[in-house]
Amino acid sequence: MTTLPMETFQQSSATMRKVLVEIKRIIVGQDLMLERILVALLARGHVLIEGVPGLAKTLAIKTTARVIDCEFKRIQFTPDLVPADLVGTRIYNQHAGTFDTELGPVFANLVLADEINRAPAKVQSALLESMQERQVTIGKQTFFLPDPFLVLATQNPIESEGTYPLPEAQVDRFMFKIVITYPSQHEEITVVERMTVEHPNVEPVVKSAELLALQRVADAIYVHPKIMEYAVQLSNATRRPKDFGLNDLTPFVSYGSSPRASLNLILGGKALALIRGREFVLPEDVRDIAPEVMRHRLVLSYEALAQDINGDYIVKRVIESIPAPRVHIGDPYDRTASPAATGSAKTG
Repeated sequence: MTTLPMETFQQSSATMRKVLVEIKRIIVGQDLMLERILVALLARGHVLIEGVPGLAKTLAIKTTARVIDCEFKRIQFTPDLVPADLVGTRIYNQHAGTFDTELGPVFANLVLADEINRAPAKVQSALLESMQERQVTIGKQTFFLPDPFLVLATQNPIESEGTYPLPEAQVDRFMFKIVITYPSQHEEITVVERMTVEHPNVEPVVKSAELLALQRVADAIYVHPKIMEYAVQLSNATRRPKDFGLNDLTPFVSYGSSPRASLNLILGGKALALIRGREFVLPEDVRDIAPEVMRHRLVLSYEALAQDINGDYIVKRVIESIPAPRVHIGDPYDRTASPAATGSAKTG
């Protein structure tokens, strides 16, 4: 139950809409990717974006960093990268006779890990501690990363030469895996016009301190227990398909979604509800982000690969098979009817 005034939710929602509008001055189309990036910013999650070259993955992340006016660092992942290039290292000072610590580019609010799957496992493991613990250990010292801190990583799905697949433990640290495709013809014409004639620029809308306040507002979004149960059911259905009447999926899934999927469905649902102008989560908020939350947390069997069945197919079947709970909550801006005021909601 939240104690925040209604005006706070309204103002926060309006601010996030302004952020989105400003980003779209540069980025044409890719609405789902932009919305999910903003959800991750509010929910303190990391994002993995997969798409062929030229789809504005890097540009979208750089533009987001400018709009939220935070410290931004780009790390180009290559096969010769070493952990010290990422987190920093200790350098001997001859004059003082001591070792000084030089912090790496991971010490920023928004870190772009460009083509993350081109770095070897040792570098990926160094990033793992940063993403999960939000800290870095150099020698015997531990350094805390700035707040907010988010990793937005990109990878190219069409090249396998010189790449190192991300281990399951690291993939699970990403809140979302967003798969993007080519723009429509109309969108592509707009891109060409905008980038060859207009040369648009963006202005900061919020600062990093304001983003922290927006995150706290998202934390206060109300979630009905039935919706929490719905999120857990979606995750459990990927682990035990038979229990949910999905016997045909059993041969295709070796390991289902981890409990992080259930957690991120709720955290992401809260952030999405705020962006959509509500102070409470609806089942469709959870359902809408389920593909991005769950697709990368499934380990498929060889039989699934042989039949060209991917994680999106599994998630789609799960969503279609598990009915969303019927939860009726009052108008979000009616304090007499909202759960923030009454702590109650009707369920079916």
